[in-house]
Amino acid sequence: MTAINTIDSALTTSDRVEKLAGATVQHGPYNRRAYLMKLGKGTPRNVLPALLDLCKKQRYSKIFAKVPAKHEEAFGELGFQTEARVPQFFKGQEDAVFLGLYLDPKRRQPKNEDALRQIRRLARAKTPRPAPATPPDLVVRRCAAADIPAMAAVYAQVFDTYPFPISDPDFIADTMASHVVYFGVWRDGVLQALSSAETDRDDLNVEMTDFATLPEFRGNGYATLLLAKMEVAMRKEGIRTAYTIARAASAGMNITFARQGYHYAGCLVNNTNICGGIESMNVWHRTLKTGA
Repeated sequence: MTAINTIDSALTTSDRVEKLAGATVQHGPYNRRAYLMKLGKGTPRNVLPALLDLCKKQRYSKIFAKVPAKHEEAFGELGFQTEARVPQFFKGQEDAVFLGLYLDPKRRQPKNEDALRQIRRLARAKTPRPAPATPPDLVVRRCAAADIPAMAAVYAQVFDTYPFPISDPDFIADTMASHVVYFGVWRDGVLQALSSAETDRDDLNVEMTDFATLPEFRGNGYATLLLAKMEVAMRKEGIRTAYTIARAASAGMNITFARQGYHYAGCLVNNTNICGGIESMNVWHRTLKTGA
């Protein structure tokens, strides 16, 4: 759940994205962390001092990094622990590792650990199955600029907090014009649910994210319909790997991805401010067969 092309002025409380020691980093008080999104021209040893200096000044308690697996050992020597691994993440070839460095020991301890473990077991036990056909009274389609006011209203109602300003119409327009493809479910002209495919066309991967269903319409399987629609679109664009970073406490979302053939990759402890507080997040992934 990131936004490489955000505008810093979107919300004063939202995370910002900037270059640091040759790398692309997202950080802010919302998540109280620095997120190394792309190593770029940086190296583990020159990026970490800059990250630590940033975290000290801003009083952040975690550094989260997503990097090619070839750097895993170097980051491990610097104190990072591997929390998740996604195979064939970069251009369908090199694995990615998701790493955490905890600057406050309290943040290293997951909340409700037993409950989160039970949700993982429940989800991983599910047998993959095809997505159901779209009911005739629903329209599931790609969102357009004209849909932005309704989209912002849905996100504002569903999320008390989010890692970036998803309920800001300008932010949605900005990301829609660059690298995020939004999808929605309509019934009788009313937008009832949303999701997005955050594409990295250089590395041929996509994050399936921003799932939101208005409270009165939950329980209808909209997330599964949206996920299936997004996968079809991403295959057509030549994307090779799909993944998600889902709330570890949400049994429904974890089960949705497991049933659609996604594989559990690991848990990011106390990683993301979502739905009112900082929560642990599960990473799921699958390979998209182009042309399917």
